[in-house]
Amino acid sequence: MAVDLDELKRLRRARDRMDREYAQPLDVSALARTALMSTAHFSRRFREAYSETPYAYLMTRRIERAKALLRYGELSVTEICFAVGCTSLGSFSSRFTELVGESPSAYRARDHEDWRVLPSCHIMVVSRPRKTGGASRDSSSFGEALVKASA
Repeated sequence: MAVDLDELKRLRRARDRMDREYAQPLDVSALARTALMSTAHFSRRFREAYSETPYAYLMTRRIERAKALLRYGELSVTEICFAVGCTSLGSFSSRFTELVGESPSAYRARDHEDWRVLPSCHIMVVSRPRKTGGASRDSSSFGEALVKASA
């Protein structure tokens, strides 16, 4: 079933809200109201339009922000967990590990100095955590290659 333009605009409004308010408590029913849809219809149509559930999209945004804080911040892993909108350190760490391929502490321990040479818009693209086909894959290895090539 194709997504019509009006519905796509409403879905985009909800997705943009997740991008802006990722650290706020957001649930599917609140996002569905943003898109002017029922919860079930919103979830179904969001997945059709963006190839992932609203929850998966929101968690990817949160992990993306957490990675930036871990690279450059002075906050503890627990503080970062809550700063990005997660309410459980265990769930945050599990999801981080699933998407990135290593724990938040291990990610922080890596040398990220080479990342400083890239503009933030490039870092956002190359470091976006992605889950593909049941296997975890962090695009950091691609990003690290790009960083080393530009240095």
